[in-house]
Amino acid sequence: MTDQQLTELICNISEDVFRKDFQHRAFFNKRLRTTGGRYMLRTHHIEVNPLVLEKHGMEELIGVIKHELCHYHLHIEGKGYKHRDADFRELLKRTNSPRFCSQLVERNERTQTKNYTYQCIKCSLQYNRKIRLNTLKYRCGKCLGNLILVSSKKVK
Repeated sequence: MTDQQLTELICNISEDVFRKDFQHRAFFNKRLRTTGGRYMLRTHHIEVNPLVLEKHGMEELIGVIKHELCHYHLHIEGKGYKHRDADFRELLKRTNSPRFCSQLVERNERTQTKNYTYQCIKCSLQYNRKIRLNTLKYRCGKCLGNLILVSSKKVK
C-alpha cells in the first residue's frame, strides 16, 4: 500500500465514520516503533506504522486510522483531543475506535531486564535491585555490613 492509497483510505473512513472530510495527507512512517500511528498537531498529517498492516492486517489498520482521526477532528474543532480528555474518550466510544493498538514489537534481548539479588554478609538481609550496584560503594542499610551479589536473572 502506498502513501496515496493510505490517504484515500483515511478520506473514505473519515467520510463513512465521522461524516467529515480529511483534508490533509497521510504517510507510512517506518521509524515509529511502539505506536500504531500519530497525528501531527502542526501539519495535521497522520503517520501510520507499516507494521500494523504487515503484522495485524487491514482491520487493525482501520482501528488505528479511526483512533488518529478522533485526534484530528477534535483538534480541528478546538475540542479536547488528548487521550485524557472527555471529548476524546466519548468520540472513541461513538466511533467504536480502539484506545490502544496491538503490540507491534516483541521484546528482544536488549529490552529484557535483569534482577540482581544482593545479600549482607553480617545479617543476611537480601536486597533485590533492577540496576547493578557497586558493592564496594554501598553497604547494608540495617547493619552497615558488606554486600555480595547472590544472583542475577533475566526477566522477560
